[in-house]
Amino acid sequence: MRRFAALYRELDRSTATLDKRAALMAYFRDAPAADAAWGLWLLSGGKLARIANTTELRQWIVEESGIPGWLVDESYAHVGDLAETLTLLLDDPAEPCEDVPLHVWIEQRLLPVAGGDHDARRAAVVEGWRCLRADERLAFNKLLTGALRVGVSQRLVQQALAELSGVDIARIAQRMLGAWAPTPEFLRDLLSPEELPGDRQQPYPFFLASPLEAPPETLGPIDDWLLEWKWDGIRLQLIRRRGEIALWSRGEERLDGRFPEIEAVASHLPADCVIDGELLAWREGDHRPLPFTALQTRIQRRKPGPKTLAEAPVRVLGFDLLELEGRDLRQAPLAQRRVELERLLDALAHPRLAPSPRVLAPHWDEAARLREDARARGVEGLMLKRLASVYQVGRRRGDWWKWKIDPLTIDAVLIYAQSGHGRRSTLFTDYTFGLWDGEALVPVAKAYSGLDDQEILALDRWIRAHTVERFGPVRAVEPVHVFELGFEAVNRSTRHKSGIAVRFPRILRWRHDKTPRDADRLETLRALAR
Repeated sequence: MRRFAALYRELDRSTATLDKRAALMAYFRDAPAADAAWGLWLLSGGKLARIANTTELRQWIVEESGIPGWLVDESYAHVGDLAETLTLLLDDPAEPCEDVPLHVWIEQRLLPVAGGDHDARRAAVVEGWRCLRADERLAFNKLLTGALRVGVSQRLVQQALAELSGVDIARIAQRMLGAWAPTPEFLRDLLSPEELPGDRQQPYPFFLASPLEAPPETLGPIDDWLLEWKWDGIRLQLIRRRGEIALWSRGEERLDGRFPEIEAVASHLPADCVIDGELLAWREGDHRPLPFTALQTRIQRRKPGPKTLAEAPVRVLGFDLLELEGRDLRQAPLAQRRVELERLLDALAHPRLAPSPRVLAPHWDEAARLREDARARGVEGLMLKRLASVYQVGRRRGDWWKWKIDPLTIDAVLIYAQSGHGRRSTLFTDYTFGLWDGEALVPVAKAYSGLDDQEILALDRWIRAHTVERFGPVRAVEPVHVFELGFEAVNRSTRHKSGIAVRFPRILRWRHDKTPRDADRLETLRALAR
């Protein structure tokens, strides 16, 4: 545990990417394989099965520390992070226990009691509190609360592993897709320089576009670019290898069985392949896709019934071909990949699996005009892809751009606030906004971004001084401040109190010039809904 705690401390305190990468390399080089595998899993976003809920942890710390419950709650409210609060409320042991490896703590002491008897779970947690020093206790508490956020992206971890092992980062990223077990054997295979049988069963890491922030004319001649609509669906890879079909979402989840109509059509593809595309809810004969909320009804249904299939039929629009008959095409130029994709899907000739249409424009002015019509088409704008580009890994600026339409906007009132996460866990940075429905403010959106540091600090001080009610970690505040919110689309929803769901809300500006009564009304937002 000491080695992992030291790594956590170093990563948490460093702001330099090179220093973080060096710390990761040192850890993976020196840690025992079983510990390194668990460290990789945790730093990549893995969370342990719940050992205790927050109520239990707070009660146990009251019993262990002798500090009254109200003071524990006040300390938590001040610190903002439960793991850190638990760490600070106990003194270091007079004689720390001998160093127990990370994998032993997890595999032999925590996981065996997860979901089990109350006393067994309490004993495992208290054992850690009693024998670990502060840095180790903090890492231990982070495991318990699942809040191991330390400013390290999965790509940074992969860069460290690639530099340490000499294995190409694209291969490492591919091997880490999907579910994997944190074992020494997985780590060994992950860093193997040889091609392994499993390498052909995984999807490829996705190439992501960057927001276009400059006029498109700065990209050069429009003839050097492929223009497509930016669809609002689920990005996925459709894999057909040796006749077997698999669907992988960008979130690294296999979707097999959830979209049987797509799997059925893909089984008739004339060749094995890997297609990158967008899954959309779309009725045959319609000129535009259904709202994203229609697709949401399908996502968690592992075996959709006839009614679901009829109400929200889906199709995949392919926009890239990554593999054909076992050949990795990612280093071929997009122009070539696109031609081969269209040839493949034209041979299939089925509307459920078709090429994403090219958007034809003779010059950038015409492209801008077409972009203005995007919302009427049920899309979010345009994608601009350099025809000479190879298929890269992750977000790489320069070759793929998303040129989104300007957001829809409303003026809304701040009504609730909650502490943020990670470095912002001591500040109120998660906000809920409402619109007027009669004389009541109804919550319509949550937003976490858009304010600068100075505004966040000022709003945090105000929230603390103007809280009118508390609901656990959530504070209701006086309805005083108005904010302009931007969002991509509005859909009707039975899951929300307002009857409305907004897509990708964010704060555009703090409207100091407006009073709460100047905020928009709910019917204004409903009028925009599809």
